[in-house]
Amino acid sequence: MRKSRDEAAETRERIIDSAAHEFGQHGIAETGLADVMAAAGLTHGGFYKHFNSKGQLVAEAIEKSMDSQRRAQGDAALQTIVKRYVSSTHRDNTEEVCPLAALGSELYRADEGTRDAASRGIVRLISLIESRLPRLSPKEAKSRARAIVAAMVGSVVLSRVVTDPKLSDSLLRDTREFILQT
Repeated sequence: MRKSRDEAAETRERIIDSAAHEFGQHGIAETGLADVMAAAGLTHGGFYKHFNSKGQLVAEAIEKSMDSQRRAQGDAALQTIVKRYVSSTHRDNTEEVCPLAALGSELYRADEGTRDAASRGIVRLISLIESRLPRLSPKEAKSRARAIVAAMVGSVVLSRVVTDPKLSDSLLRDTREFILQT
């Protein structure tokens, strides 16, 4: 029996959601298409009805993850955004991870479509932070926003890498304080 267009679109979205979760949990290279499809409650054979390649799926999953991260911020103040992102809660959260902090080095090695999706997400995140810096000139706000985003993502990545819990917590705390004092 053939699925309706609406059902096919819902299935496609379920696959993208499952992929975003699986990639964030296990990495792009370690997550096979069979893993994604199983997480979506589907068989591997149906993948190519919805996507041309794993690369296409990765790009769409990254795009969706970045958008949901940005939307979750709503109209929060800079202090709130920084405190949420640069936190032990974000570091330890394995369910809803920012793809930049979870997959940064893998994204560097990804195909152009995936890197473009990540790049668009980074630009939107920079714009979000920039909009929270109204007292600065536009040029200064953009420059500061780029540095803040780099510090936020970098601190979460490093805090996840190190094995010393005190160092991990210090990386987050010191970065938060550094961003918010300026």
